[in-house]
Amino acid sequence: MARTRTQQVWIGTRKGAFLFSSRDRKTWEAEGPFFGGQEVHHVAQDPRDPSRLYAAVGNAWFGYHLNASTDGGKTWKVSENGLTMEGLPKSSLTRIWHIEPGAADEPGVVYLGADPGALFRSPDNGENWEMVEGLTKHPTRDKWSAGAGGMMVHSIQALGKGRLIVGISAAGAFRSSDAGKTWEPFNGKVLCDFRPDKFPEVGQCVHKLLAHPKHKSDLYQQNHCGVYRAKFTADNWQDISKGLPTRFGFALAVPAAEEKTLFTIPITSPAERFVPGGQLKVARSRDAGKTWEFMSKGLPQENAFALVHRGAMASDDKADAGVYFGTTGGSVFYTRNAGNSWQALAEHLPPVYSVSTAVQA
Repeated sequence: MARTRTQQVWIGTRKGAFLFSSRDRKTWEAEGPFFGGQEVHHVAQDPRDPSRLYAAVGNAWFGYHLNASTDGGKTWKVSENGLTMEGLPKSSLTRIWHIEPGAADEPGVVYLGADPGALFRSPDNGENWEMVEGLTKHPTRDKWSAGAGGMMVHSIQALGKGRLIVGISAAGAFRSSDAGKTWEPFNGKVLCDFRPDKFPEVGQCVHKLLAHPKHKSDLYQQNHCGVYRAKFTADNWQDISKGLPTRFGFALAVPAAEEKTLFTIPITSPAERFVPGGQLKVARSRDAGKTWEFMSKGLPQENAFALVHRGAMASDDKADAGVYFGTTGGSVFYTRNAGNSWQALAEHLPPVYSVSTAVQA
């Protein structure tokens, strides 16, 4: 008989990280804060070695640092040799946004996205880092600009067989088929309504980009200007925003156990960064964005002027999909039935920056 695994949810906040663990996704044990008082922008588990974790930690006064754990988060150490912006004159590492373990066919490889518009690669589980110059020094860089949170590489997907795709605010999506040596912009038919040229080669503001965990060529993004899907090898993205109350939003989740399901949380507008009408609803599509439905059972429907950041939504790999998201008001909600109903996982946390899932034996 298979042993029940422990589902973990890591919550990165403005004042530390918190860990919630459960065997049945009904009752949860809470730990934390880890890195108390510091901003935690992301915690990532390496699925190739589940005891190995990475955390992006720091603050604007003393800088941001990569911390690594080899014992499931019990102990941590700074692990950032070579993580500098020396390759770009007059630039300094402002913030670490995202850590992404490599694909199964690149053992030991880890990727890290940072501000200002920098991608790094480690060949040895984070012990040493080198800048991915093919992207960081891309010929289009002078056309990139900072979004409201900075110019950040915040979405990294390692798809295997040398395929990589990243999302940068505000530069767009870029893909590589040769393990990061060369990169091409991948923004065809993605709207950029805040620029004179509405469909430029680069300059789009990707808010979150994900590949399906099992069908790696199936890509989705929540953009500043809509929700889109594409195949990795496609020429263009397809706009799947029809049926949503707004094109604007940050969060995105793509559950592993469902082939064509995705979740997002519509936000009123770039100016009014809260959910429409003060009603917290999660948009779900089970046909890859052809149609949408709105899930609200268990979520506050009055005076809930919530905002969910780009990194603050995640899903697990269970057959009855679990989806988790946190708000800037410090509430965390989850579903264990693919969005049909929601429950509070935590309340009164500091503002939530990120939510990520992990599994331990």
